[in-house]
Amino acid sequence: MKTKECKIPEATIKRLSTYINCLERLQVENHPVISSELLGEYCQVSPAQIRKDLSYFGEFGVRGVGYDTKKLEAEIKEILGLNNNWPTCVVGVGKLGLALLNFALFRKHGFSITAAFDSDPAKVGTELSAGITIQPTTEIEQTVTGKKILIGIITTPADAAQKVAEQLVAGGIQGLLNFAPTKVKVPEEITLRNVSITSELDNLAYLMTQKRRRS
Repeated sequence: MKTKECKIPEATIKRLSTYINCLERLQVENHPVISSELLGEYCQVSPAQIRKDLSYFGEFGVRGVGYDTKKLEAEIKEILGLNNNWPTCVVGVGKLGLALLNFALFRKHGFSITAAFDSDPAKVGTELSAGITIQPTTEIEQTVTGKKILIGIITTPADAAQKVAEQLVAGGIQGLLNFAPTKVKVPEEITLRNVSITSELDNLAYLMTQKRRRS
């Protein structure tokens, strides 16, 4: 599969993840072959948008027949790199961190959480349902290196996030997903995603307000 020589819109990448979840549901509901119309109905995306998103990565399906559901799911997973194993750790085992540690879809998508860290001595040593024992944050660098962890998820308070990011980078992390309510800075070679839940809620509130004004 060869990606066209062009910048793929970020929105397209996000929709590909949605397509995977919908394709899994369609297989469970016994749809071995689907059309872009049916997939669009499940994903709440227009058929034209689905075809455009897939066109960035080559030709899929058969005109007049549709897509092989299982094959299309496998091809999208290959595009996203989900056919690889991504050793992952979580730093900050509060409510959000604990929820992420118990999120079953992580492993299904190739993200294997192999370590968890927290600075609270009362939490250190606690064994989680995932079979992971919470370690102190002082062990981040050594553990990340030893377990060859590639992705770090930060769910700490804002004032701890930057130091944690630096510890993860020092351990050899390649990608960071930061949920802390502040942006962190890392070297250019590290792939970083700062996720602001507050910003997403602010955006939702804005869109809802605009709808009310139009009605």
